[in-house]
This record gives sequence, C-alpha cells and structure tokens, in this order.
Amino acid sequence: MPSMNSAAVRGKDGWCGTVLPPASPTHSDPTHVRVQLASGEQYLVPAAAVIPQQDGSVYVPLRVEELVPAPREAPEEIIYAVVPVLAEELEVQKRRVETGKVRLTKVVHEREVQVDEPLWREEVEVTRVPMQRVVEGPVPVREEHGTTILSVVEEVLVVEKRWMLREEIHIRRQRIETHQPQHIMLRSEEVQVERIPRAEKDT
Repeated sequence: MPSMNSAAVRGKDGWCGTVLPPASPTHSDPTHVRVQLASGEQYLVPAAAVIPQQDGSVYVPLRVEELVPAPREAPEEIIYAVVPVLAEELEVQKRRVETGKVRLTKVVHEREVQVDEPLWREEVEVTRVPMQRVVEGPVPVREEHGTTILSVVEEVLVVEKRWMLREEIHIRRQRIETHQPQHIMLRSEEVQVERIPRAEKDT
C-alpha cells in the first residue's frame, strides 16, 4: 500500500482527521493506521478498512464509536497489541414498484320510464234558472250543495216598487281527473374498473 502519511481521512458518520506517520520505525504496525481527529484524539484504524480516494484522501467506513483509541507512545521494550472490534450493520432500503394500473371507465345508461301522474282541472257549468218571484231587495250570493247561486234582480213598475227575481245563475264546479302519460328519459352512471398489468422491462 502506498504511503498515506498526512493524508486527509473521512469517516462513515462524517468525522474528519489526518493520517499520522509512526513515531519510529520500531513502532510501525503495517496492519493498522494511526489517525488523529480534528479534536486531537488519536485512533488506530485497520489498514484493510482504509479506502484510498482519487483526490489523495482516504475513506474509512467506520463510525467514531467503532474506532480503537490509540495508546500513548510507549518505550521500545513495551510490546502492545491492538485488537480491532468490528461490527456488521444491516441497511434496509425500500423502493416503490409499480405492480399494475387501474383504468376507470364511466358508462352512462339510459332507460325510458312512463310517468302517469293525475292532473286536475276545474270546469264551470252555468245554468240559467228563470225565477219570476217578487223579492224585497237584492239577494246575496249563496252556496247550496257545492253550487254558487247568483241572483239577478230588476226593478219593475207596479203600483208600488218591488223587487222581482227574474232568474238565478247556478255555478257548479266539477273536479275532473285526467291522465297524460309521457315518456321521460332517465340516466344513471356506472363505473367499470379495468386493471392494466405492469409492462415487463425489456430484456
């Protein structure tokens, strides 16, 4: 592996640091790389986990919690061992997959219905009834058995004036039910659902 001394380091969770050279040739460990973070703390990173980048920096796919603190520089007669602790993590991602489409079609149906509602109208029947009878004065309008009676009077010259009832006009109302069947067009809507299969990808 080429020398990475003083190279910039970037970690998995965004931490940054610098690769430090070994304090002396006797303390050189080819299996680990000493890294100093921006905070000044030093850690040992497995050389196998260091990934060189095109811009000269290196990338370490480890979080700060996964780094092994580097021991202080000890005399040459002291031998120490560093055991890296690694852990595998599972990253689960979700993506949307189109499984099909649904087409909605609205169909309008027409049907003819017959409407027969009763209609009412009134007819007036006028009947003139001759009345040659003397009355004392004008006769008011009256109702008899559903018939409106209007009295027609006139003054006649006699030895004395008297009211003579000449005739009565009888007005009778009749309620007649008729039917006028008509054909009316009614509309109703229906929705049809058609599922469209997902198009297969070109091979």
